[in-house]
Amino acid sequence: MTEQVVRTKVVASAPIDGPDANEVVAVGTPLADLVAVRPRGTDIFHGFGHAGAPQRVMGGQVAAQALAAAGATVDAGRVAHSLHGYFLREGRPDRVIEYHVSRSRDGRSYSARQVAAVQDGAEIFVLTASFVRPGAGPERQLVAPVVPAPDTAPDVYDVWSALHPEAHAQAVYAGAVEVRIVPRPAGPTAPEADGTVRQDVWLRSRGPLPDDPLVHACALTYLADATLAQSSAIEHEVMYPLRREHGRVGLASIDHAVWFHRPLRADDWLLLRQTSTSIASCRGFNQGTFWSPDGTMVASATQESVVRLLPDSNDER
Repeated sequence: MTEQVVRTKVVASAPIDGPDANEVVAVGTPLADLVAVRPRGTDIFHGFGHAGAPQRVMGGQVAAQALAAAGATVDAGRVAHSLHGYFLREGRPDRVIEYHVSRSRDGRSYSARQVAAVQDGAEIFVLTASFVRPGAGPERQLVAPVVPAPDTAPDVYDVWSALHPEAHAQAVYAGAVEVRIVPRPAGPTAPEADGTVRQDVWLRSRGPLPDDPLVHACALTYLADATLAQSSAIEHEVMYPLRREHGRVGLASIDHAVWFHRPLRADDWLLLRQTSTSIASCRGFNQGTFWSPDGTMVASATQESVVRLLPDSNDER
């Protein structure tokens, strides 16, 4: 069996345990710490989530921590190239999450891992992730769209702070990431002639991240969940941080998939073009492509999400 590799940038040195465990997700916690996990035994790791909705752990954080746990068991010369996960149950932000890693395969070039995120004895998320030893080969990519620069729009969390100061003050992720929608929407976004709803978003970590590629893959996994599901709702309303009134749409991510095409830095701006091409049976299909500032296509992501018009939405999956 391959010896467990502890990658110190995504695996903290001490286990989360005891009544003060939630201190690691206090407001102001940097993104690198939000996606980190701590060892609890062979191929077992602990993490602690923060709320993405009242009393519900943010799904992107669970997916990012699951990837961190998987990557901690892989040779450091291999990088994450894809992940696929399903959100099975709501996670609680006041309970530790235990990540159980299964080493599915270690080949000459590829390694595969399966991860079960368990809370209070029940699986809340399952992940399959694949890692590869980078190599040279043919290159081709989708050209990056020309969009306004990130400084042409305000950070959505700064707007949120002005509109909803109490909620903003309690939101851990608001201090960890920057999100700017360009151009800033004045109202709901109408579908295009072909039925596609499209939105361009700049995202990045609010602070610097370590150089470990796994940290940046985990950070992008987190960022990909920040706005992607909103693609299914923006034809009905402006996303929450940019509006004052209560929402008309109930959203919850069903699954999460990310492909990492090229090296990236999540502490530099990433352009996300997110689209939704279908809503049916209360499910929205969302796709996203990420580019670095120099136009390099670095990642792609997809999500299916529950979409219900309130007051019928009860977030049941």
